[in-house]
Amino acid sequence: MYPEEMVQPMREEVTRLGVSECRTGADIDQALSQKGTVLAFINSVCGCAAGNARPGLALAMRHATKPTAAITVFAGNDPEAASRLRSKMAMIPPSSPFFALFKDGQVVHAVPRHEIEGKSPQDVARNLTMAFDKFCSTAAKA
Repeated sequence: MYPEEMVQPMREEVTRLGVSECRTGADIDQALSQKGTVLAFINSVCGCAAGNARPGLALAMRHATKPTAAITVFAGNDPEAASRLRSKMAMIPPSSPFFALFKDGQVVHAVPRHEIEGKSPQDVARNLTMAFDKFCSTAAKA
C-alpha cells in the first residue's frame, strides 16, 4: 500500500474526468449492477499508468460515444474494491493498470497492462473508443 498523500493526485487525475471512485466491494457491486455499460479502470502508480493509461483515459472520455458510467479503483490502496472487481473477471489474469468494459454486468472488452505498456495514450484511447463504439448504446452519446 502506498501513502495516501502520494496516490491522491493520481486519484484526482481520474475523478476529474467524471470517473467515480469505488473504495469497497459494495461500491463495485452497486456500480456493476446497473444496466448499460460501465468502464472500470484499475489505476496504479506505475509509469505506464501515468504515461499511457490515465492520459489515454482522458482522451477516450472526450469521445462522442461513452459508457453509461465509469468507475475506478486504485490497485494496492483499495484492496477490497480491487479484489471484488477482479472477481467479476475471474478468467482474466489480474494486472494494473487495467481497463474493462462491462455491459449489463458482464465483461465485453478488456485492456490489460500488456496492451497499455509501451503504447501511446492515443493507442490506449483508440482501443477504448473502438469498444465504446461497439458496445455502448447510442443513448450514451454525449
